Amino acid sequence: MTERLIVTPAGIALGPLDLIADGAARGFVIEMRAGRFHGFVVRRGDAVYGYVDRCPHMGLPLAQKLDDYVAGDMIACSWHGAVFDTASGKCRGGPCPGTGLTRWPVTIRDGTIVTA
Repeated sequence: MTERLIVTPAGIALGPLDLIADGAARGFVIEMRAGRFHGFVVRRGDAVYGYVDRCPHMGLPLAQKLDDYVAGDMIACSWHGAVFDTASGKCRGGPCPGTGLTRWPVTIRDGTIVTA
């Protein structure tokens, strides 16, 4: 079984900013020697927010359908209805009070989304 990682090295190019529609998200799986990383990036205009794809409530990936991480202006867990603030990852409702998503540092460099 492959180890599930919660960090990635800086400098991995994930793709151009327009890979993700404004207001949407995209999941990424990165295979490394130590294991596999599962994360997602949410785009809001020219800003991107990255998180490890793991709900703090039950430890499951948030999306049951491919790239289905956003509901309205929040990040949503499709399993139990938890919702999270897009910019901070803090739980805003559902079975996750006092918790939040684990940040995955990403940035935009020359129009490309890159791990930071």
